[in-house]
Amino acid sequence: MGAPLSAWPWENLGSFKYLLFGPLIWKAFYSIIHEDVLPMHSWCLHVLIICALRGLIHQLWHSYSSMLFLTRNRRIIQQGVDFKQIDTEWDWDNFIILQGGIASVGWYLLPFLRDLPVWNGKGLIASMVLHMGVSEPLYYWVHRQFHANDFYQNYHSLHHSSPVPQSYTAGNATFLEHLILTVIIGIPIVGSSMMGYGSICIIYGYLSVFDFLRCLGHSNVEVISHKLFEKIPFLRYLLYTPTYHSLHHTEMSTNFCLFMPLFDALGNTLNKKSWELHKEMSTKAGMNGKAPDFVFLAHVVDLSSQMHVPFVFRSFSSVPFSFRLFLLPMYGPATLVCLAMWAWAKTFLITFYNLRGRLHQTWAVPRYGFQYFLPFALDGINNQIEQAILRADKLGVKVISLAALNKNEALNGGGTLFVNKHPDLRVRVVHGNTLTAAVILNEIPKDCQEVFLTGATSKLGRAIALYLCRRRVRVLMLTVSTERFQKVQKEAPADYQNYLVQVTKYQAAQNCKTWIVGKWITPREQRWAPSGAHFHQFVVPPIFHFRRDCTYGDLAAMRLPDDVQGLGSCEYTMDRGVVHACHAGGVVHFLEGWTHHEVGAIDVDRIDIVWNAALKHGLKPV
Repeated sequence: MGAPLSAWPWENLGSFKYLLFGPLIWKAFYSIIHEDVLPMHSWCLHVLIICALRGLIHQLWHSYSSMLFLTRNRRIIQQGVDFKQIDTEWDWDNFIILQGGIASVGWYLLPFLRDLPVWNGKGLIASMVLHMGVSEPLYYWVHRQFHANDFYQNYHSLHHSSPVPQSYTAGNATFLEHLILTVIIGIPIVGSSMMGYGSICIIYGYLSVFDFLRCLGHSNVEVISHKLFEKIPFLRYLLYTPTYHSLHHTEMSTNFCLFMPLFDALGNTLNKKSWELHKEMSTKAGMNGKAPDFVFLAHVVDLSSQMHVPFVFRSFSSVPFSFRLFLLPMYGPATLVCLAMWAWAKTFLITFYNLRGRLHQTWAVPRYGFQYFLPFALDGINNQIEQAILRADKLGVKVISLAALNKNEALNGGGTLFVNKHPDLRVRVVHGNTLTAAVILNEIPKDCQEVFLTGATSKLGRAIALYLCRRRVRVLMLTVSTERFQKVQKEAPADYQNYLVQVTKYQAAQNCKTWIVGKWITPREQRWAPSGAHFHQFVVPPIFHFRRDCTYGDLAAMRLPDDVQGLGSCEYTMDRGVVHACHAGGVVHFLEGWTHHEVGAIDVDRIDIVWNAALKHGLKPV
């Protein structure tokens, strides 16, 4: 059992906690519709709007700080936000529910909060005086008490359990802490109203500024220039910075203030490194940060995938993608973003993690899956990929791995276009398909005697067919091109060529229970599979799970080693810690220190070599 008031009363409700807003919503609509109350006089409506506004402020700060292509050189603590921190902060918005409920009760208990004017200039002065004279010193004193042994262990340690401050970290605290914070926030609002100076604008403005500054301090991105404090020295005692508050999270015996370092100076708890570190962070903001050692060059799959990135909804991107109803209103803006990216965007940084002291980043080519099938768009896509490779080469990246359509054979020959065009590249270009083939092949049961293969003459299909025929597995290769089939067949050793069989219709596989899908197939075509068949696949996008009497494999993937650090987002539909096989293939290439490019056709003889190397370095099959 935890300490008194450490747990939230609704912590077992999960997402149903938002039903606690139900009475407020009902009362707001009832007042407006049945009591002819104007919206501006509906206190419940104001509470709901303020709650939504406070959530939006935290979300916008999170989005900004997570846009690594804008903020990577301004980050204070360099490590990434991992799944553990995200789960710890999952219910960061509990305080909004709490304070919304208290505000509603306050309206009924405190008559002077009713019928407030829209604006009262004296209220601005009164609330500022109360904040600086009462709320700031009270918070400073309470905060120091919460760092005492018992209080820290039972309450405040939850807030400090997050290694990387984020805007959501500001709200991640125990019930007791937020009850006290509610009092601290309420003093300027209630106090100015008791004096007769309260107004609706003061309530909206004070709460918005309060949350804005809390998120600023926890953003982990330095946005305030040191030059401002050099021009106005005393200002540094009136407004803290993200660097200032980050020092409190790393050296917890200092920098306790709410927003004003003046109280740390008066209490002799001001960290001596505060100003120098702030100047250092501010000065370095325009410089290039640490260059990655490995880059996975991804692309946008569709409108849904562009919303599955950390700077949109962190909780959404930290779990495998699945459609949610709240996404529906976002498809309109997402379409506009798609067009804007097509017109103006360049390859940008999405996420990063660290593996054995090495920085791994994911960059995204700002092109969507459908654009890779538009003939007039191909040159532009290749140019984006080429520029990304050259940029990686300039930065000193060791390996760049091409995702899915970025290494399409028809687009650039599996990366050969860039290697041939730039023979002096120091960065190794890798398509990762060797490991992709290895993952698929190791999923097939050892006693399997026959498989049906679509996309049979593609780069991956060819390698899978040649590998399986050497294992004396009969491969039904679906292709209407006899010439392409014979070309693949001739690559097989003479004793195994008869295991490769050309078929031209899906009906040929009606008795085959192992389907390897390398070309998208419709539900109608899936009907030819017998009951109990299993669909392995290496096709993007994945096929529909249409047959209930069959099973479907995911896209080829591997789980990253257990010692990966700072990983906090999923690769679209992949589970936590799981990456596409082409991503994993690039990681293996880097960890092994191989100096060759892996482009063009797959070397069948290297499939087992790459697979064993992956297992050696701690990557695991899914």
